[in-house]
Amino acid sequence: MKYTGTYDKKIFYNPANRYCIISVKTSDKTIPENVRSSVRQKDHLIRFIAVGYELPLTDAVELELEGEWVLNKKHGYQLQVEQWQGIGAKNNRESAGYLSSGLIKGIGPKLASDIVARFGVDIIDILDKQPERLLEIRGITENRLEDIKTSYAESRMLRDLMTLLAPYKLTPKTALKIYQHFGPSSIEILENDPFELCRISGFGFRRVDSIRQKTGGGLHDPLRIKGALLCVLDEAKGKNGHLFLEKKEQLKAALYLLNEKILIPSQRIREQQVLDMQQELILSGTVVSMKDCIYKPDIFEMEDETARQIAQRLLDKTPCPNINSLLEQVKSRFGLSLSAMQSKGVQQACIYNLSIITGPPGSGKTSAIKAIIEVFRILCPKGIIMLMAPTGRASRRMVESTGFEEASTLHSGLSVISEEDESCRKREPGLLDADLIIVDEVSLVDMWLMSQFFKRLKRNTKIVLVGDVNQLPSVGAGNVLYEMIHCGLIPVTVLDEIFRQDKDSSIPYNARLINQGCTKLHDGSDFTFISSVNQVKAAEVIAERYCQEIEENGIEQVQILSPFREDGAASAAHLNAVIRERVNPFCSTEDEIHSGTMSFRVGDRIMQTKNTEHVSNGDLGFIRYVKDTPEGKRIGMDFGVGRELEYGIEDLSHIELSYATTVHKAMGSEFPIILIPILEAHKIMLYRNLLYTAVTRAKTKVILVGQKSALLTAIHRNGNNKRNTLLGHRIRLYYRAFAKSAGIPIPADLEELELKNAG
Repeated sequence: MKYTGTYDKKIFYNPANRYCIISVKTSDKTIPENVRSSVRQKDHLIRFIAVGYELPLTDAVELELEGEWVLNKKHGYQLQVEQWQGIGAKNNRESAGYLSSGLIKGIGPKLASDIVARFGVDIIDILDKQPERLLEIRGITENRLEDIKTSYAESRMLRDLMTLLAPYKLTPKTALKIYQHFGPSSIEILENDPFELCRISGFGFRRVDSIRQKTGGGLHDPLRIKGALLCVLDEAKGKNGHLFLEKKEQLKAALYLLNEKILIPSQRIREQQVLDMQQELILSGTVVSMKDCIYKPDIFEMEDETARQIAQRLLDKTPCPNINSLLEQVKSRFGLSLSAMQSKGVQQACIYNLSIITGPPGSGKTSAIKAIIEVFRILCPKGIIMLMAPTGRASRRMVESTGFEEASTLHSGLSVISEEDESCRKREPGLLDADLIIVDEVSLVDMWLMSQFFKRLKRNTKIVLVGDVNQLPSVGAGNVLYEMIHCGLIPVTVLDEIFRQDKDSSIPYNARLINQGCTKLHDGSDFTFISSVNQVKAAEVIAERYCQEIEENGIEQVQILSPFREDGAASAAHLNAVIRERVNPFCSTEDEIHSGTMSFRVGDRIMQTKNTEHVSNGDLGFIRYVKDTPEGKRIGMDFGVGRELEYGIEDLSHIELSYATTVHKAMGSEFPIILIPILEAHKIMLYRNLLYTAVTRAKTKVILVGQKSALLTAIHRNGNNKRNTLLGHRIRLYYRAFAKSAGIPIPADLEELELKNAG
């Protein structure tokens, strides 16, 4: 339905994405009675609420709004604006009002008045066809003109995109998401191939195909077959962490996608059609085929270049004096007691330009790092040292445990945001100015982030990678640490002696048994299994025990880790809801604030879910206050000393409750006390490395709650590390080529290593 009206007042505006909630006033009698505001105004005009993106915040523009009425439980009916247009400005006031409405950055009321005084109602035509004429206006520089042009183009593009997507019945929020992904090329891309939408999170092949069929797309359309072949590669990467699919595997998965809802056999896509398209994609360079392994080109290049960089670095050795005496100095000065394997790790770090130290929590990796830093300071007094980790918590822990001045996250240290946002980066950053870089928690690093890291290294920088290869692999695609260790070329130190916990602690002992596939775990005061028959009972036990533990030890000391995020009573989401009502019940509306479907209260334990300048994804904290300001609601966040922040409502989309979280979210973190539901209902997630990862997050106590059969299943199942990657194989190929070229003997055992699609 279409409705006309003008802006009445702003209810909410997010400048980051330009999402608006506004009151609209109109004399349009077609507005349904039940959606009208019940508040009477002196002008006797009808009022209603409209929500959307890029809505002008001025009454100088008459609007034509198209959308659907949606019932909001708290605010009643709202018009979800799918597209809108300003009905042509009739006079200079309306033109100036449009320019200063907030849609075009860089133009305020004064400048808008000057522009309209010069160009009158023709200003829109000027913006479309001759924007450079704005330079005739005093105060508009070349730089300011570029800002105006960019902002106007974005606003215009978004509205055009919403018009293009109207048959697809997609929301303005979705249109904005598409524009943010494809940028100015959005319309051209979607007109040529709507299956490009599959590249965006939330758009799978099935969704796009359904839309396409409803708008006249054919079952045998070559674009549909191409879309399916490319989509299965993206799904394999996103869901399974695969960098490639074997040719036959891709064919099979694409055929299933194409035919799963076609009931009439004669209408189904034939295998030969898919094979022909597969070959066409290979020949055109749309995909890369290596030994019948099909990659997206950017993924292939990422893995290949990283392997090349690693192999080249392995050929470089630094002449190094005997460091035994230096190591003894360091041990004496800092009171370090190092095992033979820890000492070996320090020596290899000094000799080789790339080395790895691996071992479980408590095995002395931190002591080895500290020793490496201090020995290097003696060997290279003016050398620059950098410490990095994939998460903010891990980087801060490096500082606390080593006494080093600072550590950064890999993202901030490399000046990157995410793989999805890589295209937004304006320029390639330079090489890292460091002589020694130590990276902790490398098991969390995916292929993309590791490729960014090796791109930035100087040739002679010493690199020490530290992590636990037995933990869950990275959330992102690839299995980098495993591949690097098992390529057989990188010097690896395995620490298997436990130092950190008390000698009689059951946690490291049981973690080792779990890793070995042994089910005879030791039950004790610090490692307990509580039997529970189902999810509901387990959730009740966990909630009760959680309250008991926080009363005795404090809420910051206790964390629930669930295999599942949302499914069932023992999922992280459900446990968060239940426990919040027990430890932080509702007190007043002033202390509660809503964001989408989520609600937060003063006192809530929360987790940050997005990297920002001040906090990192995975950081834990508390909500300390909610207050009203002229700019709207402000929420006080406490992430620890020196990291007290104030959020707006728009920032709440990047936090979640964290009384309970998932095992995957807890990777790279440690907590004194851990509670873990382990149930047959979670069977799809129950693997040895998941249980091992969960158990090794605890420093003093582990409490397992659930079914013994589920625990045994988790310990016995070892296999979800398998990921399609050829990183290790490529490292060996490049090393062989480089070594041959340099006249360096190739190790005999290298020739015996067989090709593995490891992970």
